[in-house]
Amino acid sequence: MDYYKILSVNKNATKDEIKKAYRKKALKFHPDRNKGDKAAEEKFKKANEAYAVLSDDEKRKQYDTYGSADFHQRFSQEDIFRNSDIGSILREFGVNFGGMGGGGFKTSFHTSARGGGSPFDAFFQQGGGGCRSGSCGGGFQQQRRPVKGNDLTMQLPVSLSEVLSGAEKIISVSQTGNRVSVKIPPGIESGKKLRIPGKGGNSPAGGPAGDLYLQVNVQPHTAFKREGGNLVVEHQIPFSSAVLGADISVPTLGGKQLKVKVPAGIQEHGRLRLKGKGLPLGPHGPRGDLLVQIAIQVPKHINTDQEELIKKLRDAGL
Repeated sequence: MDYYKILSVNKNATKDEIKKAYRKKALKFHPDRNKGDKAAEEKFKKANEAYAVLSDDEKRKQYDTYGSADFHQRFSQEDIFRNSDIGSILREFGVNFGGMGGGGFKTSFHTSARGGGSPFDAFFQQGGGGCRSGSCGGGFQQQRRPVKGNDLTMQLPVSLSEVLSGAEKIISVSQTGNRVSVKIPPGIESGKKLRIPGKGGNSPAGGPAGDLYLQVNVQPHTAFKREGGNLVVEHQIPFSSAVLGADISVPTLGGKQLKVKVPAGIQEHGRLRLKGKGLPLGPHGPRGDLLVQIAIQVPKHINTDQEELIKKLRDAGL
């Protein structure tokens, strides 16, 4: 779903331009002006959703970064409409649209808005608690909304290699017995949640299933440590290489070996930076760097010749 296209604005549109475009769409497609027109109803809903995302700096950033498909895995409808100012804008038009059976739609709007979900759920689902006396006006008849199944949350272990390249995994949901395919975007971090609509708990009354939320837990690696988009790998060198410099071979997370020049006089814990050899910064972002952290080896045991050479170095001031 292209939110910018829905509101007929470009990706560099300002907040004022987005609000102006939304007002125009909301007035054009709202149900009081298009009674019985399902296409207009759908455009009205999409305009509401597009504005709720693009008018919020953080949601817009996430949408621009991850794209529509991944954004909708991360954000539920409740998340999308939370803290939106759609209500204040629509009140300028008359939130109950004048002909929606008195205050019925107004009541349902405020109830839903306080709960954090979409303020249009009750209206577009034809009756979810906002209509009274069996009618919503405007031709909409009251119906009982089917009960949605419970949302489920599971831990999703992810390896650093999967963070590097992305992956698609099949997981088993023990509560439902289902096997679910999940796409892991490159660059994902621990604590992020992936949402899979309709793969949560079953409804007790034949309604839609809940959603499945997968909490990402990036697993530690034996050789590499993550620092944001950078990777750190330790490499040990002998004292002579630290003093004189050396050429070393360093592994990457992708399995390749890279030649690196250690400068003479490098200190313990000194770092060498390999640009673009770290982890991606989001699904479409650039890669971070590989940081080679130097550890200087101090031998526990030396032979007689080595001991004499070390003493000579000491006497020479080294």
